[in-house]
Amino acid sequence: MAKRVVDRLRQQFGERILEHSDHRGDEQVVVAPGDWKAVATFLRDDEQTAMNQFIDLTAVDYPEREPDLPRFDVVLVVRSLEKKHRIRVKTRVGDGQPLDSLVDVWVGANWAEREVWDMFGIRFQGHPDLRRILLYEEFEGHPLRKDYPIDRPQPLVPYREVPDLEKLPPYGVEEGQPWTRVSWPDRLAGEARPVSPALAHEQGYGRMHADAVPIGTERKPLPPTAGVAAEGEEQQPS
Repeated sequence: MAKRVVDRLRQQFGERILEHSDHRGDEQVVVAPGDWKAVATFLRDDEQTAMNQFIDLTAVDYPEREPDLPRFDVVLVVRSLEKKHRIRVKTRVGDGQPLDSLVDVWVGANWAEREVWDMFGIRFQGHPDLRRILLYEEFEGHPLRKDYPIDRPQPLVPYREVPDLEKLPPYGVEEGQPWTRVSWPDRLAGEARPVSPALAHEQGYGRMHADAVPIGTERKPLPPTAGVAAEGEEQQPS
C-alpha cells in the first residue's frame, strides 16, 4: 500500500515531509522546492518504494494565495510496477521561482515539464530542452495562469506571405473559445461570472462574455430521446 511509501519517506526525510494527506486512499506528500529532486530520486532508487513508472507532472495556479503562500502547486505522480503502489508528491513555488528538473530521474518528465513551462511559465532548471511544446514560440504569456487576459487576441505574430492565400487577421475574443473560464479580477472581487461559451450556457448566461444577458426562456427544449414518447404522446410500436 502507498501508506508504506509515506512511512518510508518519513523515515528518510523526517520533518522535511511538510504535509501528508490520504483522501480516499490517494496518498500525497508535500515537500519544499529544495527537496523536490531528492525526494523524487529516493522514490525511484529505494528498494522499498521502487517508483520506476512516471505517470504525470502538472501544475495548479492559486494567485489568491499570494503573498502568504507561493502561487503555484507543482504535482508529480509516480508508480511502482513491481510494488503496485503509487504516490503524489507536491511542492509550492512562487512566480518566477525555478524548480529542479526531473528529466534525469524519469525521462518521461521531459514533455510534461515543457507543458508546464508553456502553460504556466514555471521554469525547470537543468531541463535539456525547455521550450514551448503546445504553443508557438511567438505566443506571449502562459494561458493557464488564472490572470491571463480573457480578451487577449492570439496569435501575436505578423502576417505571413502565402501564395494564393488571402491573409486572415488573428482570432479575436469574439471568435472561438476564450482561454480562461472566468474573469479572475472579477472573481477576486467576489464575482465569478463565466466567459467560456460552454460554462456560460451551463450556468444560464449567454454565449460569450461575463456581461451577457441570461438565457432564460431563450433555451429550447431538447428533442425526446429516440424510442421514448414525448409528453402527451403514445409510444408507437416498432
